[in-house]
Amino acid sequence: MLIRLDKYLADSGFGTRSEVRSLVKSGSVSINEEIIKDAGLRIDSEKDQIKVREKAVSYSEYEYYMLHKPAGVITASSDKKEKTVVDLIDSKKRRDLFPVGRLDRDTEGLLLITNDGELAHKLLAPGKHVDKKYMAIISGELPSDVVEQFEKGLDIGDEKLTKPARLKIYNTKEDYLESVSEEMQDSYLLEHCEATDYICEIVITEGRYHEIKRMFETVDCKVEYLKRYSMGKLELDMSLRPGEYKEISRAECGI
Repeated sequence: MLIRLDKYLADSGFGTRSEVRSLVKSGSVSINEEIIKDAGLRIDSEKDQIKVREKAVSYSEYEYYMLHKPAGVITASSDKKEKTVVDLIDSKKRRDLFPVGRLDRDTEGLLLITNDGELAHKLLAPGKHVDKKYMAIISGELPSDVVEQFEKGLDIGDEKLTKPARLKIYNTKEDYLESVSEEMQDSYLLEHCEATDYICEIVITEGRYHEIKRMFETVDCKVEYLKRYSMGKLELDMSLRPGEYKEISRAECGI
């Protein structure tokens, strides 16, 4: 792929366009062992060998990271005051990474971090109806017809009802242990679910603000804990602890 040298270096994490132009002018950059001082030079990212201060630079047009988002971190690309989910990706090469969709500050679980806008659109576009599966600890008394209410759509104060959602209820920890495969069982759910709580699996196709919390509030219940396990075919690697991540391929994203 043909690309300007300053964009190549900026995308690879060497600073802003103006910063990398200064870097190039200082004689710190070489192409195929030749010092280059023209930041606007077009290079072949697949064939040319770029070095900065004698160290080879590898270029990735797209990057994909599966993050186990921890509670307390905001879902954003950058923030002047707070740590973001993108800040957790220490090994990133690109400066243009962003989270695909949102998870509330106190919600944990699967989050895809990438710079592939086309892929993000396919996962998030309302018309694609991509399933997003969550597990939750719910307090309160669930109505006997709550599954049907979720299937029909709920009035959470927006102009339209929520789209049909699938709800599965585990009345006891034993029900959960018997129904969920051992590799997918979550110790946090088991440790923090009180005897009067429910463990629920929720599958939605939307991503409205605080949607799941508002859905349960509509039936006079409260979400005590919420975690996303999958988006479409992409499933959270349960070996990742909150805050940990791994690089994946586009094919693994399932789109």
